[in-house]
Amino acid sequence: MNFIHVFILSLIEGLTEFLPISSTGHLILASRLLNIEPTNFTKTFEIVIQLGAILAVVVLYFKKLMTSANLLKKLAVAFIPTAIVGFILYPFIKNVLLGSSTITLNALFFGGLALIGVEFFLKRFTVHRSLSTVPTYKQALIVGTFQSLSVIPGVSRAAATIVGGLLTGLNRSAATEFSFLLAIPTMFAASAYDIYKSREIISQQGFLALFVGTVLSFFFALIAVKFLIGYVKKHDFTAFGVYRIILAILFWIFIK
Repeated sequence: MNFIHVFILSLIEGLTEFLPISSTGHLILASRLLNIEPTNFTKTFEIVIQLGAILAVVVLYFKKLMTSANLLKKLAVAFIPTAIVGFILYPFIKNVLLGSSTITLNALFFGGLALIGVEFFLKRFTVHRSLSTVPTYKQALIVGTFQSLSVIPGVSRAAATIVGGLLTGLNRSAATEFSFLLAIPTMFAASAYDIYKSREIISQQGFLALFVGTVLSFFFALIAVKFLIGYVKKHDFTAFGVYRIILAILFWIFIK
């Protein structure tokens, strides 16, 4: 990997991590386009630079996190399903799922259909339902269970958690915000665990690439989070579903 690769992948990570379009899927497809070999280090790089995106959320929501013990407890509850799945399936995720463009494209395509389907269902059958602005512990656990599906590249952690939140009765802004916050323990744990497991393959030069990628993804993630906060106030997620489907089809036709 050279600096151009680091910059492009960090840009993609920062801008897509919190959008329901799968940052991991975009990183895998971008690596394919850039002819970056899917080595253990490049897979580690794609996981670790998520730390920058985490810090963006921490900065934006620092006050809320520090003043709400109840929120922290709900995030802990929501994190449990993904922690269990990620720990048990780590070798399979790292060696089989990550780097597979076939799995990624299928997840992008069918995830896009699911996103459109959920929006259609909510508009047609839940028009008069009162929506929650604060998740309960039960809702947090359900959202966390949905998040565990995102170990499959292309599913999108953001899409899974937002859909989970919407289906449990959270309003769009609350589901999106909880998705942001749940990323903190989830992505920190994933990055820290992968650094530990991959510590022997990360050279001094590799540390530099990881550091630069993390810093860049932080600034790009700030832009993405602020964009999505404003977007959900006026729009639903149908456009993101359409985008996922189109992206998958284009790759199937021209790249795959």
